[in-house]
Amino acid sequence: MIIVTGAAGFIGSALLSGLNSAHYKDIVIVDDFSKTEKENNLTDKTYAEKVDRMHLDDWMRNYADEVDFVLHIGARTDTTEFDKNIFDELNLNYSKKVWKSCTKNKIPMIYASSAATYGMGEFGYDDDHALVKKLKPLNPYGESKNDFDKWVLVQEETPPFWAGLKFFNVYGPNEYHKARMASVIFHAYHQIQNKAYVNLFKSHRNDYEDGMQLRDFIYVKDVVKVILFLMEKKPNSGLYNLGTGKARAFYHLAEATFSALNLKSDIRFIPTPEDIRDKYQYFTEANMQKLRKAGYQEEFYSLEDGVGDYVRNYLSKNIYL
Repeated sequence: MIIVTGAAGFIGSALLSGLNSAHYKDIVIVDDFSKTEKENNLTDKTYAEKVDRMHLDDWMRNYADEVDFVLHIGARTDTTEFDKNIFDELNLNYSKKVWKSCTKNKIPMIYASSAATYGMGEFGYDDDHALVKKLKPLNPYGESKNDFDKWVLVQEETPPFWAGLKFFNVYGPNEYHKARMASVIFHAYHQIQNKAYVNLFKSHRNDYEDGMQLRDFIYVKDVVKVILFLMEKKPNSGLYNLGTGKARAFYHLAEATFSALNLKSDIRFIPTPEDIRDKYQYFTEANMQKLRKAGYQEEFYSLEDGVGDYVRNYLSKNIYL
């Protein structure tokens, strides 16, 4: 039996689809199922049982001996939320409970960390455990993820295998419910549909042209592949970056979206809002050597191929993965 937390969310539901495709059916899904906007993410998925996220601890006390693996993907991911207490409850303390239960019952565990832990990238983007305590995230969400990573790394007792995945900029099907927090591809697609052009932020640095701010964009299908690889192969425990290892510009992302729609690009620029301007990242790129050395050899989707698949096969048809 496999437990997937956050199973009704973007990455969690894509993971559930991937597990089903790999013939995993005995799955317990965990989430706040009162949020009806996420219901479609679970359509046509196979699972054994639903458990409300606040009842997982009780459920584990009764059925932990039947669990083979925990995939803890659920989290509060809103980077515009600044109430630290919310993140302490849902990201930090909740994750500690999951970890302790897995440790006590000898259940391997993979959990969602985030590239938001890297802050402005002052120390680079290396998934080196020695750097974790130095990192300076830019918001309470990133702090909560880094706080859990720091806590994990000082635990003497651990699950038999564990991996914390530092997700970079994930995009792809099943993010329809995320509204403002959906990927730039999602918003670019809808801007094109509604206005026939795309707005990108101007650069406020002399060393970057407008729209050439860089991010490591990773397609959710690649994220699912990596999680399944780690679950089945169980290499060395630790923190792992999960990006493509190749930063691309927002301008290229917008061009790829127009191309997927067979339209001529019309890209315009607006000032970066002043309230985020001084903390706006101009570059992120995952060092992927640790995952490669662990044995993962699959090629990642290029930005053009990933955006093309997402736009043509999901956004344009309003269907789910």
